[in-house]
Order: sequence, then C-alpha cells, then structure tokens
Amino acid sequence: MLFNLRNFFGTTNVLKNSKHLVRQFWCGQPAQMNVHLKGRDLLTLLNYTSDELRYLLWMASDLKQRIKHKGEYLPLMQGKSLAMIFEKRSTRTRLSAETGFALLGGHPCFLTTHDIHLGTNESLTDTARVLSSMTNAILARVYKHTDLDLMTKEATVPIINGLSDSYHPLQILADYLTLQEHYGGLNGLTVAWIGDGNNVLSSIMTSAAKLGMHLRVATPKGFEPDLRITRITEQYSREYGTKLLLTTDPLEAANGANVLITDTWISMGQEEEKKERLKAFQGYQITMQTAKSAASNWTFLHCLPRKPDEVDDEVFYSPQSLVFQEAENRKWTIMAVMVSLLTDYSPQLQKPTF
Repeated sequence: MLFNLRNFFGTTNVLKNSKHLVRQFWCGQPAQMNVHLKGRDLLTLLNYTSDELRYLLWMASDLKQRIKHKGEYLPLMQGKSLAMIFEKRSTRTRLSAETGFALLGGHPCFLTTHDIHLGTNESLTDTARVLSSMTNAILARVYKHTDLDLMTKEATVPIINGLSDSYHPLQILADYLTLQEHYGGLNGLTVAWIGDGNNVLSSIMTSAAKLGMHLRVATPKGFEPDLRITRITEQYSREYGTKLLLTTDPLEAANGANVLITDTWISMGQEEEKKERLKAFQGYQITMQTAKSAASNWTFLHCLPRKPDEVDDEVFYSPQSLVFQEAENRKWTIMAVMVSLLTDYSPQLQKPTF
C-alpha cells in the first residue's frame, strides 16, 4: 500500500527533529510513533509539531478513558508537586490543573500574588529558581507572556502556560479533543473564528493547519490577529495544504464551517475599553442566523466565561453547543500535558484517527 509521507507527517521538517521524534516503518506502513516530550516546556503550540500535538490529544483520550470510564487509578504524579502561579482569576484552568494533578497522585500548590513574594519583595528570576528547587513543574497564568519566557530561562523544571496575553495553548488542546470526540477526526474540518484577534485565536492559528483543519477568521477592523501570527499561519496553510480566510464579515467566515467559535470581546485587563469594543463588535454575535451559513453538522465552542453579547442563548444552550464538554476536557488535556512533560508513561489506548 502506497501513501504520501508528507501528508502523513504533515511536514518534512518533522523528519529532521530526531531529538523528539523517532519513527520506524515496515511493509510501507507507519509504526506507532514515539514522541518524547519529557522535560519540555509548553508556552505555545507554535513550538509543537503536528505529531506532538496528536500525541497530546492521544494521551488525553487515554487518560480520560482509563480514569473516567474504566475507573482506574493511575498515580503517575505520586511524589511530585506542581506550583500554580495565578496573576489572574480562573475557574477552568485552576480546577483542571489542581484536581487533575491530585487525581494523578500529585500535590498541587495554588499560589496567587497575595500568597507569595512575586512582584512585591522578590523578582521573577528568584521566584522561578526557588520554585524549581521545591516542585517538579510550574504552571503560570500571567498578564505578560514575556514573564513566561523569563521563567523558562531561570527555571530548571517544565513551565506550562496557563494563559498569557499572547497564547492560551491549554484551552485549544481541550477544543481539539472535544472536536475529535464529536467528529471522530480533525483532518478536513473547517473552523470559523468570529470575534477578537486575541490570545485564544493565536493558539488556534498556530496549530489548526498542523492537524489538517481549515481556518476562516472574522475580526473587526482594528482587532485583527497579530501580524506575525498571521504570517506564520499563512506559511502553515501553504505547508500543510489547508485553506485560510481572513475577513471582517462574520457570515463570510461562517460559510460552510463545521465549527463556530468565539471568545470574550473584553478580556481581563481590558475593562476600560468596554464601550469601544462593544461598538466595534456589533454584528459579531453568533446566532442561529449565523449558523444558517455554516455546514449542516455545525457545532459551537466557547472557552468560557461567556457573555450574551458574544453568543445568544439559543446557540449557547443548543444541542450543537459543545461548551460544557469542552470545559471538562480542559482537565483531561492538562493532565495529558503534565503526564507527557513529567513522566515516561505512554498511552495504552489505541491511537485515535485524527
């Protein structure tokens, strides 16, 4: 049986990455890929290959099946501790990380800027070094992504981005797991983003094409995604053979899409821009009228918390809405990240079709 190696791998550049990826072949068929992520950081999906992303989703499916559905106890984090730095409030990121790490037998330590000396009496450099000496990994939800970059230089343990002003990788992994479960695969899906050119969109733009998904993005003028991210996305679209559309028309973006997705128009720290933003985003609310332009099997995603301005109740609570399954999957994908970065465990579940 003949097959296209480039299509299977996503990119020939992956073959050069022998440090993290080893493959063997026989009779023209691919063997189970062996991805090594132990010791890595996860600041952005930009630095993860298509196979590494698939591996994380495979790991998440494996943990969810074994722990939730089979009731197994997997103490993979026994004897390990996780430092959780939160400069911003959180529901899903905090609960998924804290309960997930504990479920795996580890000890999570929740730390706000009111609990530790970070930013008051101690520098980020010193904090990263101290936490590295006492914990096995650091998950940080911060305002500035540059703080995460500094932490990776100073820390000796893996750093996980729990959200920054530039990226939200843990959220997008949960989105992809949700779509994988619903559609049975990701390759060929068309995702329509209708909203702000924010950190969540940046994480989608730097990863969707790697998994074979087409992307249609609608943002108001003045709220477009970062130009650097756009150029990278255009390159990925060419490299992986996917389609990319950037527009200011929500209905154009929704046309033929399998997935309609949005996020808050006013992120934490942008409250003073509320009046201006609400005016700019008029016409961007996702409604059943928007869905009429989508594919017949359309679904809806939102990373939460949600405001009615962004999506009306009819769509948000419809059978097509996957938002609560998406929220739960934050737990399984963050557990997959922690297991992959801190252990040698390999998924036991049969590899899904992506």
